[in-house]
Amino acid sequence: MQTKTILLIIVAFIIALVVALFQYLYKAKSSKKNKLLFTFLRFLSVFTLFLLLINPTFKQKKYFTEKPSLVVAVDNSSSIKHLNSDQSVYQFIEQIQQHKDLNNRFDIVYYSFSENLNDSLRFSFDQKQTNIAKALEDLDQIYKNAIAPTLLVTDGNQTYGKDYQYSSAKYGQAVFPVVTGDTTSVIDTKIQQLNVNRYAYLKNRFPVEVILTYSGEKEVNTKFEIKSGNSTVYSQPVSFSEDNNSQVINVTLPASQSGVIQYTANVIPFDNEKNTINNAKVFAVEVIDQKTNVLVVSDIVHPDIGAIKKSVETNERRNITIKKPNKISDINEYQLVILYQPNSRFKEVYEKLNSLKKNHFTITGSKTDWFFLNKIQDKYSQEITRQTEYYIPRFNTNFGTFLMDDFGLENYPPLIGAFGDVGIKTKYDPLLYRTVSNIETEEPLLITLEQDGVREAVLFGEGVWRWRAQNYLDTKNFESFDEFFGKLLQYLASNKRKSRLNTIAESFYYGNSSIKIKAEYFTKNYEFDSRGNLKIALKNKNTEATRTIPMVLKNNSYEVDLSNIPAGDYDYTITVVGENIARSGSFKILEYDVEQQFLNADVTKLKKLATNTNGELYHLDQIEKLVKHLIEDSKYQPIQKSRENVVSLIDWKYLLAIVILLLSIEWFARKYNGLI
Repeated sequence: MQTKTILLIIVAFIIALVVALFQYLYKAKSSKKNKLLFTFLRFLSVFTLFLLLINPTFKQKKYFTEKPSLVVAVDNSSSIKHLNSDQSVYQFIEQIQQHKDLNNRFDIVYYSFSENLNDSLRFSFDQKQTNIAKALEDLDQIYKNAIAPTLLVTDGNQTYGKDYQYSSAKYGQAVFPVVTGDTTSVIDTKIQQLNVNRYAYLKNRFPVEVILTYSGEKEVNTKFEIKSGNSTVYSQPVSFSEDNNSQVINVTLPASQSGVIQYTANVIPFDNEKNTINNAKVFAVEVIDQKTNVLVVSDIVHPDIGAIKKSVETNERRNITIKKPNKISDINEYQLVILYQPNSRFKEVYEKLNSLKKNHFTITGSKTDWFFLNKIQDKYSQEITRQTEYYIPRFNTNFGTFLMDDFGLENYPPLIGAFGDVGIKTKYDPLLYRTVSNIETEEPLLITLEQDGVREAVLFGEGVWRWRAQNYLDTKNFESFDEFFGKLLQYLASNKRKSRLNTIAESFYYGNSSIKIKAEYFTKNYEFDSRGNLKIALKNKNTEATRTIPMVLKNNSYEVDLSNIPAGDYDYTITVVGENIARSGSFKILEYDVEQQFLNADVTKLKKLATNTNGELYHLDQIEKLVKHLIEDSKYQPIQKSRENVVSLIDWKYLLAIVILLLSIEWFARKYNGLI
């Protein structure tokens, strides 16, 4: 207790005594016996009140022993079980828990880790990924300002993340790796990596690159092969040695049929090879037949046909054929038919188009027989005047069938078309309007329409060759016109028409990989539409379990992450909310565990880890040696510490209660003696 506080208590004692004596011995008229009682009570109450105000304190010092922490971090990945070390790890942890000397010296804290660090003693040894570097980083943050040597019980095999043998140099604690698993080197061949494009075109060849690796000391010979079903499509002998322990094989395979073709790449294992799981990889390629054949039917020779031919052939995936209406044998060979200025000779062509329900593009002009055209179809009609007119195009900014940019058509030469009104008898979407003599009209110049699943475009004017020529004069290329015309072709392509909803999914996935299914939702011209609301319905074929998951818009596709679903066969259906559009498919998730690709503990990296952190490497059966090292190391001695606390001499609650009690007794005594 401080001297100042003692002086205050003495002063309080004197003041309390003076107040009591003055009030009851000097002024009071009661009996001598009562005076002494009241004086004593008043002295106690006043003195206690002063003590309450002064609140005298004293310093109290407590001594305690602080033990260093011992962190035990156990690898919970499936490679521990695969290397038959799970029971040994259990026994090791039990020995640590029951070791009295170790528990007396350290505060032992247990963790498990795989992808992430967990504060847990429950080990399942079924996790599919290991990130040792991240576990060490997390422990470094937890024990940043403490003494905490770390026992890292692991096989040292990491599947992703930073290389811990280098990043561990920044770790602030000594790490003692405890090696699990076999450290004996065995013979093993495996497919380290396989690279292949997902798509190939029909009747082309596609490349496959395979990286093979070998671990062993002897010189060995085996065979690498690629199979499709039961057929071997490629094979080659391979040789390995201790020095020549890897090979890169490049091969091209034929895309002889369309669709998804599945292959299996395999290195023939040796008789004494311990792990054969990593000798095979399954891959697939989707072979696409995407050639578009365009037919132009015309009974006249016109510069427009040459412009159309040039524009179509700018895309190497398109072929164009020009025929007269009486020379057409099989119209079904073509994905798009362009009818240029039809007349009565087109009757059979229209009959075939109607029977096949094939999309087509009609271009009319001064040579069009409108008597025939008004009669052969009932979607639109032209007033018969036998006169022509020049029509300047005007772009419709509200055109919504597909995305189209205006590249300045208002400044292009006019088209020549029939004079008179056009009547449209079905629902249509105008792309271009007519401007006549600088008067803007609502009469259509170019329209798209769709009826009974058949798409059609109609251009009410000839002279598009002038547009292509003007485009070159303005820009020194034909790109804007060709893109404009190409989008019309995309919209109208028939037999091999793409879907507005395309799914992007593999036919199979490995169990440890990222499983993401994407979808592309397009306008009617197959240009990406970010306004959609897409959902995927997923069904497990084995369990019949179903669930529906919304898809998220990411960049130019919609995506769903299914990485957490179990292995098995699945059907899925992607739908667009509010649209009658859906796409279905199926995929398989293969039981693949990257942890099972390891044959041995990685002792080299664990030794480097121990060296970087001033620790030492041990094995599971060296627990007594490890414990002795930890106990005898002077860096890990318990430290005696003291803690000084300032404590009140008497708790203020008790002082307040005493004051109230004394004043109450005094009041009742005075009342009893008739002094109140």
